[in-house]
Amino acid sequence: MLMPAFMALALALAACGGGDGEPAAAPTTESTETASPAPERIVSMTPTGTETLFAIGAGDAVVAVDDNSNFPEDVPTTDLSSFEPNVEGIATYDPDLVLLSGDNEATAAALEKLGIEVLLLKAPTDLEGAYDQMLEIGEATGHDDEAAELVANVEADLQETVEAVGGGASGLTYYYELDPTYYSVTSATFIGQLLSLLGLENIADGAQAEASDYPQLSAEYILQQDPDLILLADTKCCEQDADALAARDGWQTLKAVQGKGVVELDDDIASRWGPRIADLLADVAEAAQRVAA
Repeated sequence: MLMPAFMALALALAACGGGDGEPAAAPTTESTETASPAPERIVSMTPTGTETLFAIGAGDAVVAVDDNSNFPEDVPTTDLSSFEPNVEGIATYDPDLVLLSGDNEATAAALEKLGIEVLLLKAPTDLEGAYDQMLEIGEATGHDDEAAELVANVEADLQETVEAVGGGASGLTYYYELDPTYYSVTSATFIGQLLSLLGLENIADGAQAEASDYPQLSAEYILQQDPDLILLADTKCCEQDADALAARDGWQTLKAVQGKGVVELDDDIASRWGPRIADLLADVAEAAQRVAA
């Protein structure tokens, strides 16, 4: 059975090292040098990069995006695959800048041989890495100030959510579902670290002996843990919702299913580390407050 696109992304995140997502130090230049002109034709092959480009005001220069880039509305979506980028297909749009996900080094090298500038964006492992990536995109597109403002706004929104919850969610347990075969995330992942801001406890942290931040849990283990919250990041890819959970053998007895603890997340927001991460935290915080009340 083919792996859902979201799971492919999740496993790609698992393979990223601790330094991913952090930009290289800016080169020192002489004061007489002229700054490079801002790109006028950008192709984005990463949905997170696409969202960031439009959030910092660089959307007017975007001439094409990959087939998974679907936000904001009316982005110039094409049939270019973000998972298997085609150099010839990208080049037909005559770009002067291409954004690629960090596991596409070979594609980046091929594009650079054609004289096309490439920004290789590795999946961050923490919030600072996500912020650095937003700033890096801003620097590459001549939107430094807008990118700094975006980071400040995201930070403020996250802080507002955390302060609104206070300690009310502390100690609540959760199961984060990537797909119906029970792949999940530990607290060591970007998503896990984001949710830890609320004081939530992840049942996946002690579930497996193998060294994986994206473990495949068992139904028996999840039922035994009986989490307060079940966070579904597979509502679009796999049509999972509260009713689907209740139909699983034994799941109707879980606290989260019986109460108000099932959160139907937007797969796209849950799988990206761009401008909408504050929306993800707010959705989970709202559910945590309901359960804790």
